[in-house]
Amino acid sequence: MVLTYSYTTHSSMRHDQTHLAPDEEDPNMLRPAADIYVMQASILKTIASPRRLEMIHLLGETGPMEVRRLAEHFEIPQPTVSQHLAALRSAGLVEAVRTGREVRYQLVDPEIVAACDLMRQVLIRRMARMGDMAATFISQVPAPRDPVEVLP
Repeated sequence: MVLTYSYTTHSSMRHDQTHLAPDEEDPNMLRPAADIYVMQASILKTIASPRRLEMIHLLGETGPMEVRRLAEHFEIPQPTVSQHLAALRSAGLVEAVRTGREVRYQLVDPEIVAACDLMRQVLIRRMARMGDMAATFISQVPAPRDPVEVLP
């Protein structure tokens, strides 16, 4: 059984089920949207740190890395890197992979980089619109007058 959720109708329907009459309610109906929004908010809260976003992008570009190498790259102490990685790990965004004595961190799902890139593109377009608005405003505002001379 596959459940789908429609944001516009706020209802779930099983694919193997016929439509219910308007006054009937499926007792097995799930509301996965609430759960998915909570999960999404949790992840967004975790990646709200610019440093964590940088780590996600670096791991996406270079692949798995050790804490030491991440600390060297960002020029921050290893305990700070470990704290960021712990937050990313608890959100399910990175995982630790042990090879002998070496522990490397990697992205659980590399698509997180694409999601972050999409948001970056939204922000770039927003900044461009704001820049256009500022340019329009500046072109419509009269030039400042000469300062008034105060006589003694």
